[in-house]
Amino acid sequence: EGMTPLQRILFPPVEICMDWQQKQRPGAGLRNLGSTCYINVVLQCLTYTPPLTNYLLSREHSRLCFQQGFCMMCIMEAHVRKVLRSSASAIWPRAVIRDLKLIGEEFEPDTAGDAFEFLRCALKAMQRACLSGSSNLDISSQTTTIVHQIFGGLLKSRVTCLRCQAVSDSYKAFLHILLDIKEASSLTAALKDFVTPKQLDGKNCFKCSRCEKKVAISKRVTVHHVPKVFAVCLERAADHTGKKISTFVEYPEYLDLLPYMSDTAGEPLLYSLYAVVVHSGDTCLDGHFFCYTKASNGLWYKMDDESVDNCGIHAVLRQQAYLLFYAR
Repeated sequence: EGMTPLQRILFPPVEICMDWQQKQRPGAGLRNLGSTCYINVVLQCLTYTPPLTNYLLSREHSRLCFQQGFCMMCIMEAHVRKVLRSSASAIWPRAVIRDLKLIGEEFEPDTAGDAFEFLRCALKAMQRACLSGSSNLDISSQTTTIVHQIFGGLLKSRVTCLRCQAVSDSYKAFLHILLDIKEASSLTAALKDFVTPKQLDGKNCFKCSRCEKKVAISKRVTVHHVPKVFAVCLERAADHTGKKISTFVEYPEYLDLLPYMSDTAGEPLLYSLYAVVVHSGDTCLDGHFFCYTKASNGLWYKMDDESVDNCGIHAVLRQQAYLLFYAR
């Protein structure tokens, strides 16, 4: 609905397994190669994303991959195997650092970066790798890669003309959502604000096709299709100066996405928290990233570069979260 018909399905959704196929203790920590904590936390969160890691451990991608040179899926496949199969307490994520500029040209070795930016670029690079060899694909077919089948959802944007009440809908695929937390004390409050209609007038007027002139409008964004894995960034940058919003934003272990849908009828859409990225520091431009992830044995661990220490859910839920990962 709202999208063009599919030409091709690149990865069959029935092959995605949301439960761990192998249960084990957590894998190795990741050594810091000089200001690389922002990379390490994202790599750890992706490594403990069950449907992604089940697929990467199957080696299905590398068996069929014919890319010359850089391929983010092949890099992730080798990285995940190394982390989970290594007997060492920590490994060097050298392949990722070596190809950092190919993942995102804004990243510099030995320079601090932002975990959300790295997540965004890593998912885009993985998506490009999945589309390699499939040229001239329509937009809808591009959302059937393994990456989109796991992280991808659909947002619906409804614009209502406040003069004639004409309604127009548009749709946009997403792999993650950025939430404003300036006024929010909890994740659910931030999500409620995200789907609350916003009135746009003055400079932000839209041209109504029926009125044939610029008019004030109401715009409402809702989740139209939910992803299997819901990745959320709590926007902690107060402005472009790097000032940081340090408030504690409460987030639950179990989240129901139904109230934020285009259609709120039906059964709850329940998600379970499995990874949290934390930024410690006074401004967004410095400081340190560490994360908490739930391993395949069902236990939580604090992962801070090379150290991996077990912890309880109460410690996990008390953090100044920056990125949150929920699985359906």
